[in-house]
Parts: sequence; C-alpha cells; structure tokens
Amino acid sequence: MPASIRDVAREAGVSLGTASTYLNAPERVGPESARRIQKAIDELGYIRNEAARQLRAGHSRMLAMLSMELRNPFFGEVAEVIEQRATDFGLFLMLLYGHGDVDRDRRYVDLAVQKQVYGMILASGSATPDVLDLLDRHKVPTVLMDGHADRDGFASVAIDDVTGARRAVEHLIEQGCRRIAVIGGEATLPQIQERVLGAQQAAAGRRGVTLEIVPTKERTVEAGRDAGDELVRRSVRRRPDGVFAINDLIAVGLLQSLVISAGWRIPQDVALVGYDDIDFASSSVVPLSTVRRPRDVFGWAAVDFVRELARAKVPGPPRHVEIQPELIVRASSRRH
Repeated sequence: MPASIRDVAREAGVSLGTASTYLNAPERVGPESARRIQKAIDELGYIRNEAARQLRAGHSRMLAMLSMELRNPFFGEVAEVIEQRATDFGLFLMLLYGHGDVDRDRRYVDLAVQKQVYGMILASGSATPDVLDLLDRHKVPTVLMDGHADRDGFASVAIDDVTGARRAVEHLIEQGCRRIAVIGGEATLPQIQERVLGAQQAAAGRRGVTLEIVPTKERTVEAGRDAGDELVRRSVRRRPDGVFAINDLIAVGLLQSLVISAGWRIPQDVALVGYDDIDFASSSVVPLSTVRRPRDVFGWAAVDFVRELARAKVPGPPRHVEIQPELIVRASSRRH
C-alpha cells in the first residue's frame, strides 16, 4: 500500500498538521521539522495526490511566467530567481515564451487558466488588454513585470528606466561626449520609451550636446552588429562619440562590429554604455559599462506580490513597486 501523509508524520515524529503544512506552505515549518519530514517522504517514497489537493484548494501549485524576452539573458536570470523564490514557498515555475506573438500569448494564458495556476507573472510587454481581461475574469493573481498595474487585484514591479537611462547619458556627457546616439529597440514598448525619455532628459539644455535616436527591429546581438556596421559607413563628422545601447545585447553587437571588424578604439573613438548588466557584460571584448537592473529584488518582489494577491480575501487597489537601477562604470566608457 502506498505511503500516506499519516505515515510521513509518524515517521518524522511530527503532527499530521505539521506534515500537511510542510507540503502546502513549507516556509511555515521550522528547519529541523522540515528536514525530518522531507527525509520521511524520501524514505517512504510518499507521492502526493496533487489532483485531489488541487481540487480542494481550487488552484495548483504552479506559478506561470509569460515572457517575450527570453533571448535576453537578463530575463533568463530573473526567471531563475523567480524559480528559486517560488520553491521556497512550495510552488513550481512554468515558463512560457510567447516570442512577442499576441495570439500565442493568449493561448498560453488560456492554458495557464485551464491548469488553475496559483498565479501569473507577465514579463516585458506580454500584458496585452486581452490577456489582462482573461486573467481578471478568472481572478488569477497577476503581477506585471516592467509595467504598471491599473486594475484592482493586480500588482506590478518595474525598474525606474527613466532614471537609469538618464544616468547613463549623463555619464557619457561627463566623459566628454557631445554627439550621442541611443541605439536599439522598438519605439512602441513602454520600457524602451522610458529609456529614450531618460536619455532626452539628460541631453536637454546641454550646450553643444546632440542626441540621435537609432531604432532597431530587435534587441539582439545581431541588431547591434548591424547598427555598428551602419555607424562605420558614416562620414567621420556624422559618427557619434558616445553611444547608449538600449540593452547589453545590442552593446555587445556594437563592440563586435566597431572593435573587432572596424578597429575602433573604445572608449577613445566612441564611449559605450549598455543596459541590464547581464553576466558577460564584464567579460566582453572591452568590459562594458552598463546600467544594472537588480534581478534578485526584481524576481523576489514579483513572487511576493503574487502570494500577497493569492492570500487576499477581497481584491484591493493595484499595487506597484519601482526599483532603482545602478550605473556600473567599466572600460567601455571610462575616459577620465
């Protein structure tokens, strides 16, 4: 006969309630009791009847995250933080990659609703009105990343991208740059719009400083290489002496084009600042100055908001937290 939760409690020397609490909310059980319960589960081969538990609770232990940006290592790193934080609370992460396809996003959210997910995290542009309406209708605890919640029962967590971009461009100006280009990103995405706004604020009213916006279709290394090739083809007078890349992937592509292919000197010929501080920014061909978005705080806040919404008896007004970024100065922009 398969082991039961009563068998686990008896083997671990704890009450039935404590063993049950460990399965549903492990953070509420002391470390020694948790260790004994897990040891008993492993030794007895206890397998929980998840379907029965889900029927009683009205939801699964699955936390879903939908993103269009998994090609950017930053969001992969954030997903890892979310997975670790979710595990602390007995939840499991289901990662959905919509590729920026609105219809695909909707199908994925339909699937998540059918699976009775514990909650949903919508990352980087995936919070379309249709998706939000569906989640609202089914009362799925939902958190927007890189967005602002405007509905009761929803929450959001974002980085102050206006401030981050402003600091990046101010730094370029302090390093003596006067012809500054902002390279990358579709102008329709709110986080890109905010970074462009921050760059414009930094350059506004600065005598002799010009700011050029150079959009790209994607935010990838390839897009950065293409943008770099276009800069190389320009006349010397039309070349920027400072570049703020919308993210680190574009900045890495620019480095590959300008340094490896064209032989430009960084930062002497052009100073460069990226955005995100992905893991290999510090080890690129020229260590990359960048704006660090604190991925740990970003991921923790998203999971904690989901749990707060899930435990609320009555949907409250939308909640929002904004996290401050940090400028990290490395060799790619340090002239002085």
